[in-house]
This record gives sequence, C-alpha cells and structure tokens, in this order.
Amino acid sequence: MAEKAFKYVILGGGVAAGYAAREFANQGVNPGELAIISKESVAPYERPALSKAYLFPKGTARLPGFHVCVGSGGEKLLPEWYTEKGISLIPNTEVVKADLASKTLVSAAGETFKYQILIIATGSTVIRLSDFGVQGADAKNIFYLREIVDADKLVEAIKAKKNGKALVVGGGYIGLELSAALKMNNIDVSMVYPEPWCMPRLFTANLASFYEGYYANKGIKIIKGTVATGFGTNEDMEVMDVKLKDGRVMEADIVVVGVGGRPLTKLFKGQVEEEKGGIKTDGFFKTSVPDVYAVGDVATFPMKLYNEMRRVEHVDHARKSAEQAVKAIFASEQGSSIDEYNYLPYFYSRAFDLSWQFYGDNVGETVFFGDGSPTSTTHKFGSYWIKEGKVVGAFLEGGTPEENKAIAKVARVQPPAQSLDQLATEGLTFACKI
Repeated sequence: MAEKAFKYVILGGGVAAGYAAREFANQGVNPGELAIISKESVAPYERPALSKAYLFPKGTARLPGFHVCVGSGGEKLLPEWYTEKGISLIPNTEVVKADLASKTLVSAAGETFKYQILIIATGSTVIRLSDFGVQGADAKNIFYLREIVDADKLVEAIKAKKNGKALVVGGGYIGLELSAALKMNNIDVSMVYPEPWCMPRLFTANLASFYEGYYANKGIKIIKGTVATGFGTNEDMEVMDVKLKDGRVMEADIVVVGVGGRPLTKLFKGQVEEEKGGIKTDGFFKTSVPDVYAVGDVATFPMKLYNEMRRVEHVDHARKSAEQAVKAIFASEQGSSIDEYNYLPYFYSRAFDLSWQFYGDNVGETVFFGDGSPTSTTHKFGSYWIKEGKVVGAFLEGGTPEENKAIAKVARVQPPAQSLDQLATEGLTFACKI
C-alpha cells in the first residue's frame, strides 16, 4: 500500500483538530502540507452539541450545523473548506501504530503516513462499565456518548422507546445534561451515582442542592450513594432493568452511562514522557520528543496561573491549546517567539433553562451567594473559592455575558477577600467592581 507523506499531521479529528486546522490556515500553511487523520467519518465538529441540542425534541442540531469553529463564534468549517485550503482530511482511518522515532503512523488498513511534525489530538475515550466487569454491561440499549455515531444510536432509541424509562448512570456533566435532554423527550428519567451529591469534582454541597432540587421538580428521580452492579435483559438482549448495589432493581428501556473518560495515549506509551495520566508538554505543547506536540485532553501542561502541571478535559482548552501549538510551530520555523500558554480554567453547562459558568480553581474555602432555591424564578446565584486570602475561583448560574466576564476577571486577577461574610453579602457585586 502506498505511503503518504505530509509536512504536518494532526492525529485525531475532534474539536482540537478543527481549531488547529483553522490556525494552520491563518498562519499560511501551503496546500498539500497538512493532513488530519480521523477515526470518525465526518469533518471536525463541536462535540458539546451531542449532549445538548442534538437530543432536543425541537430545535435539534444536526450537521453541518455544528462543525467547528461555530462553538466559539467563528466560521463554520465545512468539509469543502479543507479541500479549498489544500488540507487533506483523511476520515474513517484508525491509526494502530505510531513510531515517533521514524516519524511514521500505520493505520488498521495497513496504510503508512510519514510526517515531519506531529500534533497528537487523540482526545479521550469513555470509561465503560464492561471495563469493571459489570454483569450484562454489553446488553443492547446501553449507551455512551462521545462521538456522533453514539448520539445517532441514542436518538433512535429515544424514538423507539417513546414515553419509556431511562436510567442515567453518573452524576457529572454527561449525567446532568443527558438527564435533562431525555426528560425533554418525555422519557421517565432516574439518575444514579455513588457520590453524596452531583458534579462533586466542581459543585459544593450548596450548589449541588439547587440542581438536585431543580431536577427533582422536573420529575427526575435522583438516587445517590450507590452504583449499578448488573443489567437484566429480555430475549432480544435489550436491557430491561438495572440492579443497584443497595439491592434496588430499576426498570429501564434505555441506560445512558457517563462515568468519565480516559485520555487516548496508548499509541505513545514508552515513546514520550507522561505525567498525571497525560502526555507531558511545555507551555507551547511540545512533548519530550522533538517535532511532536500534544493538545487537548491528552496534554499535561504547565498551568502558569497556579504554577503546577495539570491536564484539562474541556472543549475550551481543546480549542485554545490547539491554536497555541500551531502558533508555536510557525514561530519556531520563523525564528520568532510567542508567549507561553497562560490558561484560565473554564467550564460551563446548559440544561433546561439553566446555564452556568465557572472560572479558576475550586480549592480552599467557599462562599455561596444569591438565591439558591430550586423554585426561584431568577436562578441567579453563585460561589467563590478563597485560598490564602485570595479569591481563586468563581461560579455563576444565570449570569449575563457581562456578569460572566466579571467572574472570569475575578478568577484571573485573584483579588484579596477581606471577610468571607462580607463576600457573601456583596455576592456578584464584588465581581462586578473588580
């Protein structure tokens, strides 16, 4: 099989690949120099749409509506865009071997790709219940959500099981967003998770209390402190019920699992330095191997703001790290320099009529402010995190664009907090005056 050679190769076809491609075009990449090798069959798209509008009963999102870079207010990069720019988009291609020493990638079909500079943008894969040996975890109608094909299968199941019962396993991002989407489709939804409250990696007990109360008022049943240990099936091997560790058995026509992801670094084991579960990079996303960069979910990079190495799984970082790596590549070739990556952690979610944003670091003491009642008509509340006398993180539900900018500025500037009581009283006013 013929060997293909490119100056630049992006391995992975997700959000980071799309934003990297746009930056390559901005920097003046020559036609024929860049290839994107993707396991998926479509051009890069904004992955967050899959757990949101893709599943809506009305106002549904479908491609080509959410190709990158619409998620950040940019131009939509349709498949033709890559052709026009002379960028080779190589879909349906799974790379099974990467030899960084010889700068060679080999696909499952035996194709060989040579590169001069590689950007690893392989992202994450979902953690499956079968990884833990959960009985019946391979039954039909148990769904995971990572790629568009997963979303298509879930959409078909929602149609087939109209007014049916769904159990959502996991209380994080995916669990909360998919529970809302399923409920909007008139599915009877239960959520189960082992932690004492939802989204425990970010939410405080106060914050979680609002969302759990709000979801309960929408008719979503929340079961905390237990896990799924097995699945019962019918003669067609479709899931019928879910056995929980606390002894309960829940009926279910659909099961959706959102218990986390795992960075896809396996191809590079032993060839590149790793740290904290990811590929170690510097502030330009260079790895320990010359001419190899890593971006997005797989990269462990220096978080300048907190002076420590971190790995971040979020679309915002996927976009920005990809752009930084491409700028760094061109700066290096031109003998110029750019600033090191100086990332402010950012997370957000939208479900039902709710919308929250978080910036900074969720460490230290917390101060809750605003009206956190699940029956409130305003849904305007938030939290600050205070470490060593400084405000290092800020969360806001129901903020305006200006208010969200204000909490972002607080997290970046880290102003001193004179008194926690005063901070609680001032609430959002504190952020707006910084």
